[in-house]
Amino acid sequence: MRPLHPSADVGGTPIGAKLRSTRIAQGLTLAQVAEATGLSKGFLSRLERDETSPSVATLVQLCQVLSLPVGALFAEPEIQHIRRGDAPRINLGGVHVEEHLMSPRGEERVQLLRSSLDPGAHGGADLYTVNCDVEVMHVISGAVTVRFADRTVRLESGDALTFPGREPHTWTADDDAPAEVVWVLVPAPWSGSA
Repeated sequence: MRPLHPSADVGGTPIGAKLRSTRIAQGLTLAQVAEATGLSKGFLSRLERDETSPSVATLVQLCQVLSLPVGALFAEPEIQHIRRGDAPRINLGGVHVEEHLMSPRGEERVQLLRSSLDPGAHGGADLYTVNCDVEVMHVISGAVTVRFADRTVRLESGDALTFPGREPHTWTADDDAPAEVVWVLVPAPWSGSA
């Protein structure tokens, strides 16, 4: 016979990590939160490690001090898994390049691209810019040279280069071998939704 009501989750909902990360993000110590809430540092520490559960009133009070909506503690995080084989192909103007968008379409905070470069592939003869604050190029295999107006930087397998996206640049893969490159652009210059 089935029970009339579903049984409660014995482990409860883990909220401690969210409380701790919110506190730390605001630059608050356990002592400061304890003083503001009237709760002990020991209780708050156990709560952040999910070793104890607060009453509803305590949870509401704690969330008020942290300026955190109570519901945010129980919301499922938005997690999106993109398999390389399912990632959409894109073309950002490189020559002899196969590019895939590895971050979700419409993600505006960051963009991740995976590029397979044929030997001699390049970003064009002219320097270009990307409408983002930060661009990171990580060479997974092969070698790539990045050219700026005043210098060139050679990257080999395992190397990474970070620079402002609005800095004029272009790149060229070595002529004798293919290369695999990951690009991280912050914020995303192109939503991929159009």
